[in-house]
Amino acid sequence: MKASLLCLLILPVAAHPNHPPSVHNPELDLVEAHRDAGADPEVDISIVGQRRIIESNGIPDHETGRFPNRDNPNSIHEQDYLFSMPVEPNEANRPTPVGHNLFGVALNGVVVDPARAEYYRERRGSEWNYAALSGAVDLGLDDHHAHVQPTGAYHYHGLPTGLFLRLSGGRKEMTLIGWAADGFPIYGLYGYSDPADAASGVKLVQSSYRLKQGRREGRGSPRGDHDGTFTADYEYVAGSGDLDECNGRFGVTPEFPDGTYHYILTKDYPFIPRRFKGTPDPSFRKLPPGEDPDGGGFPPPPGGRFPPPHGGPPPPRR
Repeated sequence: MKASLLCLLILPVAAHPNHPPSVHNPELDLVEAHRDAGADPEVDISIVGQRRIIESNGIPDHETGRFPNRDNPNSIHEQDYLFSMPVEPNEANRPTPVGHNLFGVALNGVVVDPARAEYYRERRGSEWNYAALSGAVDLGLDDHHAHVQPTGAYHYHGLPTGLFLRLSGGRKEMTLIGWAADGFPIYGLYGYSDPADAASGVKLVQSSYRLKQGRREGRGSPRGDHDGTFTADYEYVAGSGDLDECNGRFGVTPEFPDGTYHYILTKDYPFIPRRFKGTPDPSFRKLPPGEDPDGGGFPPPPGGRFPPPHGGPPPPRR
């Protein structure tokens, strides 16, 4: 952390009796979150000119699962995050794939990371990337749909349950939970029944992704039906749900009464959006373009320095 920035200490959140709807495969074995993360969470969110700046140590404001655990051998360590995004983002001409980069950062300073490193038969770059919340390969996720990278970075693969409960108070209402790499806001689970009318009441918002019908086909494809094990088991069907292919929509929100494009983390796939509506800031990039064919439209960071990928070796000690 840079000493010049004032850090906000966030107290751990207590368990809340009103849990949100299940947002994962019921067969997914989650590690009970009852442990202290081992350090105090620190996050600072400020506006500098036309940029929103978020600096944090990546420590969550809630209890976590036990790390290391049987399916995740990594321990939680403080990070040195510094993210930047536009305060007034614009929609791009076409969506940008998130790929294996960060989608955004939660209000508690923990990163939101939808993809996972594992592929069918370890064929990285193929379409058969395992879905993080499918349960097909146990990742040692805790109750907040999070686990730890070899770098010690605790990160969310789905709805950050503890943060969502604290911010919403257990109520069914539109709840801002973070900011995407392109600057648009991220909400959790609920949206207005009429996106243009805040008085229309809220509902559990549905994505427009559905399982493909039939069996997987093609040389080198996994056998079996499209059952949600892989991200390629799903397809976007316009109009089948409430959201677009970026898992977002334009409408009014409590923070933006005049309306804005916004993302919503859903209880079903893709859980966390897999495409950006705007242009993501390079501070959220994890991999060089040649190493992430799914995120080729993501701009490179200044200086070309990239952190190790999810599942890669930890960085050298400084």
